[in-house]
Amino acid sequence: MRFPPRITRLGAAAAVLSALLVGGTVTATPAAAAVGDICYGDLPSQAHDTLDLIEQGGPFPYTQDGTVFQNREGNLPGQSTGYYHEYTVITPGASTRGARRIVTGEEYQEDYYTADHYASFDLIDYRC
Repeated sequence: MRFPPRITRLGAAAAVLSALLVGGTVTATPAAAAVGDICYGDLPSQAHDTLDLIEQGGPFPYTQDGTVFQNREGNLPGQSTGYYHEYTVITPGASTRGARRIVTGEEYQEDYYTADHYASFDLIDYRC
């Protein structure tokens, strides 16, 4: 049986609960509320390959993989520069990197999938 990578990763709800329990504050932003969710099993197989590479630390197919994602569109929860990193999800038949990416968040160890080059994001749910 194959277990998905990052099976122990915290979800967004756990991160919020953790922040509240240690006395931190959580600020919801409209952009953060717009993030959807997707089951790990519903991701394209190429996204599984990318997540496996992230878990292994590479090697990655593109030099841009692992670079800081700036969140310029503001579609992910606001974090400091360097918090998010992006990785290519290969698109079969594409002559370029295509539009699909995995964006990881380091402190709360969340993983997001975008199929439309950052216009929208889904938080990956490893429980399904």
